[in-house]
Amino acid sequence: MTQAAIQEAKRRMQKAEQDLRAELATIRTGRASVSLLDHVKVDYYGTPTSIKELAKLSVADPTTLVVQPWDVSVLPQIEKTIRSSDLGLNPANDGKIIRIPIPALTEERRKELVRHLHKVLEEHRTAVRNIRRDTNEVFKKLLKEKKIAEDEERRALEEVQKITDQAIAHLDETGKNKEKEILAV
Repeated sequence: MTQAAIQEAKRRMQKAEQDLRAELATIRTGRASVSLLDHVKVDYYGTPTSIKELAKLSVADPTTLVVQPWDVSVLPQIEKTIRSSDLGLNPANDGKIIRIPIPALTEERRKELVRHLHKVLEEHRTAVRNIRRDTNEVFKKLLKEKKIAEDEERRALEEVQKITDQAIAHLDETGKNKEKEILAV
């Protein structure tokens, strides 16, 4: 019974790690990457729609993204949405495609991105700790109902703590790598 709860905790912690990686991919590092636009939603006939669903995204060169919409009538909305997003990008519309030059990051913007990175990282650490708390509560409940012995509960709590420490170490490592990437000039 305890092994099933531990496996579930492991699975949930791995999901938190994957979510962190996906969220960090959207943080700009001075290089063009189509994942920069993952969270940008365009109002398409009254429905917030991902740019990926409305256009072909590609990287023309290391500092330029190209957005080629399937329907050119949505071009102005895409351009307006990218311009108003918090990415600090200034798209250029030529009537058929949108070119988005990725400007070099200023020192101030790099520090701002690192602060955002730390905030996102802390949110994911908290999520992992919440998973640990939930799992520990399951063990305490099992002990109270006398379905497991005290020493089995103690071993399970220790194992969950070990898994939690590993998950947080993975999150920190991922965060350090992304921070290096952001701060590299």
